[in-house]
Amino acid sequence: MQNFIGDQARDVAVVGAGPAGLAAAVYLARFLRSVIIFDTGDGRAKLIPKTYNCPGFPDGISGEDLLVRLREQVKAYATDIVQDKVERLERTEEAFTLTTAGGVMRASYVVLATGVVDKAPTIVGLREAIAARTVRLCPVCDAYEAAGHRIAVAGPERLALKEALFLRHYSPFVCILSNRPADISQTTRLVAGAAGIEIWDIVDDLVPRGSGLDVVMADGSPSRQIDVLYASMGCDVRSELAAGAGAHCDEDGYILVGPHSETSVQGLYAIGDVAKALNQIAVGFGHAALAATHIHNALSARRDRATLRAEAG
Repeated sequence: MQNFIGDQARDVAVVGAGPAGLAAAVYLARFLRSVIIFDTGDGRAKLIPKTYNCPGFPDGISGEDLLVRLREQVKAYATDIVQDKVERLERTEEAFTLTTAGGVMRASYVVLATGVVDKAPTIVGLREAIAARTVRLCPVCDAYEAAGHRIAVAGPERLALKEALFLRHYSPFVCILSNRPADISQTTRLVAGAAGIEIWDIVDDLVPRGSGLDVVMADGSPSRQIDVLYASMGCDVRSELAAGAGAHCDEDGYILVGPHSETSVQGLYAIGDVAKALNQIAVGFGHAALAATHIHNALSARRDRATLRAEAG
């Protein structure tokens, strides 16, 4: 069996190095627990050009800068961060085994902070548009900055309507984009109309421009302009490891957790966006604190039980 660093197992393996995973590692290291973090380098937070709703940063902070700060904090406690993907997670009687291309690691407890992957429309220069904040993925995060702008929402009918209604609180102009009239039901049209939300049918393409996007119509009519596009298309939840280990997930793939962020599998925890909750950095930090503290207490209780057994002889 190949180990990553040394021959010893770890108290805790954290899978995912986004804000939640790194925060959990800080807590655990400060509890004097041995921790290893697995990082694939493709976290959702890296896409954040600048957020103003992360507590403690009144001038805003980019996702990349936040991750740099968190990684520096983790490294201050000599915690190992391994650039590798965990391909399989298995529960044994006393521990978990995590298999990657680089080898196999054992850990008494595992924290999954694997996150989600947002679905987005096919737009040339999508990443650049996200960086320019003309395409956005989270109205809870940044609708405040879009207040008063011309906002469009793209996505499946149910999701698009829900997001458009939320955004209508921030702007007098919100529309839903549709490729075909048949894609939007009459019920949705009535609800949207009552809320002052337009529906633009026969949208053919979206073209980024300097300060927004041009909405190209399929019937050849003049392009229309919007300032911000919110992609309300759902996401793919990275819960495969949890499901493979037997943890319960909901119908959308989110991992179901208890009050301490523990899954239905004892010793396996899920924090951040991969868990069923509000997908926010602040929530991920809260999950991290709860999970790490519960794990620390469980490890202490395990040590105490072992001591009592040894004394009983």
